[in-house]
Amino acid sequence: MSFDIDDLAAIDRAKEVRIETQAPDGPVHRTIIWAVVNDDRVFVRSWRGATARWYREALANPAVALHVDGRRIPATAIPADDPDSIERASTGLQSKYVGDPSTPAMVREEILGTTLRVEPA
Repeated sequence: MSFDIDDLAAIDRAKEVRIETQAPDGPVHRTIIWAVVNDDRVFVRSWRGATARWYREALANPAVALHVDGRRIPATAIPADDPDSIERASTGLQSKYVGDPSTPAMVREEILGTTLRVEPA
């Protein structure tokens, strides 16, 4: 399943998006992350690795939402630690954020396993 074309374009255009997560029986939490579109797939990754709160919450409760262009887009976070997804996410990050001093931190070997694919709910 893929996001509609307008949502994909908005996510692709946005330098940053907010991801909304919620731990089971916990409060809603929003934080700013990078999101990339590769073909019709949306990928996110935790620069802080597996310790990031939003990442832990997304694994525990994959019902998330992306906030972009003033819209809330309900979604599902799916672990995407297979080599193809990791490569697609890394390529997307390096292309979208070329020249940004934070980009190298997003493609460090030790965080590649925190790649998530985000699909519409």
